[in-house]
Amino acid sequence: MLKIVLPKGSLETATLALFDAADLTVVRSSSVEYKASIDDPRVESVRILRPQEIASYVQEGLFDLGITGRDWVEETSSDVVSLGELRYSKATSQPVRVVVAVADSSPAQSAKDLKDGVRVTTEYPEMTRRYFAERGIKADIRLSYGASEAKIPDIADCVVDITETGRALRASGLRIIDTVLTSYTELIANKDSYADPVKRHAMEQLMTLLTGTLEARDKVLLKLNVAESALDAVLALLPAAKSPTVSRLASGDVAVESVVPKRGINTLIPDLIDAGASDLLEIPISKIIH
Repeated sequence: MLKIVLPKGSLETATLALFDAADLTVVRSSSVEYKASIDDPRVESVRILRPQEIASYVQEGLFDLGITGRDWVEETSSDVVSLGELRYSKATSQPVRVVVAVADSSPAQSAKDLKDGVRVTTEYPEMTRRYFAERGIKADIRLSYGASEAKIPDIADCVVDITETGRALRASGLRIIDTVLTSYTELIANKDSYADPVKRHAMEQLMTLLTGTLEARDKVLLKLNVAESALDAVLALLPAAKSPTVSRLASGDVAVESVVPKRGINTLIPDLIDAGASDLLEIPISKIIH
């Protein structure tokens, strides 16, 4: 039913891992194959292409559904429907940023300090052109095919580049002076395809699986037993998603279940034991669907 295009390159591994965890495993004959499939009745075909191209192809109707970054939707000015953010990137769950950076030795402290004729190197020429035009700065914008940070300050005065942590820019002796765009990965749809009720329903079902998988990544299900007299002390420690499930046991004790963040579980479990909990089970969660 749906023709899907997924990103090749830096997002490829993380995207395929997400689909696999969502029980939408992408199958292809080799790691360099561009055609793939998903064993799901809602999916007709899968292609794996560069994220720079995906928004344009989805707009044109070559694909019903695609995954790319908001940065490439904005760069290509593509008119697509966003089904929502998928909060993952190549290294973390944090967004990436398109930033303006200059050499540490530059006197510029903000974009307003950049003068007419400033030489800018970037892989985002259209977004960069709009950015400087909005600020009334006549910039000499030069398309970069990579290693943009290496061109400062000899070839260009500043760079408009993407960063996830900022480490690579700092390592190259650059300093960020502004953020052009904060970008998450998004699931985007062709407008005509989204207007089709059957296709829209299929898209929303796939989005539910993906977002449910992402939400479950940093949480676990904690199950424990506790005496009635210690129940309040144990419940006070549990950061439940809504509220813990409490069940009476034949022994007179209480069974408690709660979804909790995995971060901090190393201190939470000993604290629960100290508060009177016993028989603790920490169980991984595949999906959380609301």
